[in-house]
Amino acid sequence: MTFPNVLFFSLVLGVCATVLMDLWALFLKRVFNVQPLNWAMVGRWVGNMRTGHFYYESIIRAPIVKHEKVIGWLIHYITGVMLALMFLSIVGNGWLLMPTVQQAISFGLATVLLPFLIMQPCLGFGFFASQTPNPMNARMLSILAHIIFGLGLFLTAYVVVHVVGV
Repeated sequence: MTFPNVLFFSLVLGVCATVLMDLWALFLKRVFNVQPLNWAMVGRWVGNMRTGHFYYESIIRAPIVKHEKVIGWLIHYITGVMLALMFLSIVGNGWLLMPTVQQAISFGLATVLLPFLIMQPCLGFGFFASQTPNPMNARMLSILAHIIFGLGLFLTAYVVVHVVGV
């Protein structure tokens, strides 16, 4: 498979898996009143990096950034695409022809280390969400969301190969 094809499939896999993750968050909000991550706070974090600030005791008290919500959502989807590219580089392009749910979910589960070890501490939520009001609940929600992301990788690959026939 050529590099442009790998980029294309990474884009498709990453966007679709991230959409599934967001649909899961919407389901949790509508059915169980679980508030999803406010992507504006991620945009605020990233937007304030240009001033040299990478870590906050509380991102809520950080200076507001113009278009922070848009920035946050873009970062969310760019991250999904980059993770899909990383996944394909690990499992190889052949995975697209015979996708396995175990590999995809295992990868999705491994990606939860990004929020646990980078994003949450930098936003002021502590390592492994230790500074949130209910750390165990926050951890479980993050784990489930990333499992859903992995499932999204698998389902997208399956549909692209077996239904669309690419």
